[in-house]
Amino acid sequence: MFVNNFIFRLFKKRIESIDRLRKKPEEAQEKLFLYLVKRGAKTKYGLEYSFKDIKNVDDFRKNVPVSNYSTLQPYIDRMRRGEKNVLWDAPVKWFAKSSGTTAGKSKFIPVSGDSLYNCHLSGGKDVTLQYLLNNPKSKLLLGHSLTLGGSRKIDEMSNKIKSGDLSAIMIHNSPWYAEFVRTPSKNIAMIPDFNVKTIEIAKYSSRQNVTSFAGVPSWNLVLMNRILEYTQKSSLLDIWSELEVFFHGGVAFAPYIEQFRKIIPSEKMQYMETYNASEGFFAMQDDPRDDAMLLLTGNGIFFEFLPVSELNSQNPEIHDISNVKTGINYALLITTNAGLWRYLIGDTVKFTSLYPHKIKITGRTSQYINVFGEELIVANADEALKCACAETGAIVSEYTVAPVFMTEFARGRHEWLVEFNKYPDDVERFADILDKSLCSQNSDYEAKRTDNTTLLRLKLTALPTGSFIKWMELRGKLGGQNKIPRLSNSREYADQLISIIQS
Repeated sequence: MFVNNFIFRLFKKRIESIDRLRKKPEEAQEKLFLYLVKRGAKTKYGLEYSFKDIKNVDDFRKNVPVSNYSTLQPYIDRMRRGEKNVLWDAPVKWFAKSSGTTAGKSKFIPVSGDSLYNCHLSGGKDVTLQYLLNNPKSKLLLGHSLTLGGSRKIDEMSNKIKSGDLSAIMIHNSPWYAEFVRTPSKNIAMIPDFNVKTIEIAKYSSRQNVTSFAGVPSWNLVLMNRILEYTQKSSLLDIWSELEVFFHGGVAFAPYIEQFRKIIPSEKMQYMETYNASEGFFAMQDDPRDDAMLLLTGNGIFFEFLPVSELNSQNPEIHDISNVKTGINYALLITTNAGLWRYLIGDTVKFTSLYPHKIKITGRTSQYINVFGEELIVANADEALKCACAETGAIVSEYTVAPVFMTEFARGRHEWLVEFNKYPDDVERFADILDKSLCSQNSDYEAKRTDNTTLLRLKLTALPTGSFIKWMELRGKLGGQNKIPRLSNSREYADQLISIIQS
């Protein structure tokens, strides 16, 4: 198509640059590292940790500690009050508000002009470009892209600072020409009330030619079902006949894929995963035949990788892009062009290939179950659920897992709280398959399950439709960047959900 060929010529240098990242990611990371340290040396954080003496990555690791939100929060609070040159040497006027996956208290992630334009928005352009390269006859740019959007407001610490969901920040700062291809209008996208917003989007966007939509699968599924309800249609293709792709990220897609296939019944519909967090745009799926994502090593972020097995070690062996290995579960450390220095983001990843360096998100450092020595991670749970659904024809809407603790009278087990979109014919058979699949994937879980030595077979509790949405609403976490916790070492979330059912 003419418009696609024009885009390819316009962004020829960027296409060549992404191809170099596949072949020589170390070069991009070294260049970025030196640039970031040079910028950081001008900050108060850089003075505190002697950035001027840093000549290489070894010096960086000796001088600068691994950080997390708690350790950086005092500096971030100073930035939110308007203090300059704290973590970054340029003014930071935006902060992405995020509660993370499990934290109840809000986090405010700095979004500098550098990170906004050279990471977040740049990553979005890369995704569009890669999709068009994979689909040169696509009509993507002839229609509208539907974005659910978040909300923004003046920060409570300073009237010169603004905070909001990352999606709201990106919509507010996107280039003028984005308005021609985005739907709904900016005013509707910024409505803070999730329920009101989805109704207004249904009224507005159902009348337009939508060729793509983007965002978190769980909340987009709620939106799409409300659009179907508003239009009284059974398929999104009856509303948007040229719909062709969903750009998704934020949570694992496996639990939602069958629900999307149900409302978009087309083999031609495509799904492209992205890894875009409040902290930065990290990776994108560049091959529709491979569900791993290409790590964007030239996108303003210096990456380090800490083996999850060494998370609690006094002197963990931390790796950069030059010496990572496939198949190892790493906690992701990032240094960003917004002033997050050696920041433990909380996500865990595995490399599936090198040159190109491709990753899969395996879970969260705070989301696993290891009450009985079973070391269960989110990737295990998602895959087991996928197997159980495939064998039984069930469709799962949402789920979370919690331990059932040992007592003097009984061994422990896991309780799966599952909301079905389509029930299996035999729930107990579904639970059996789920349990056996976990054993096949996780040798520690299998060892604890063998002969019921430590763990009994999992317990499956089916929840009524709408339970998770009601729970998130009661917690004030509808929409935006909020995610449903999958695994927990406590019963806090499970007991809250059960109490909703009982009431």
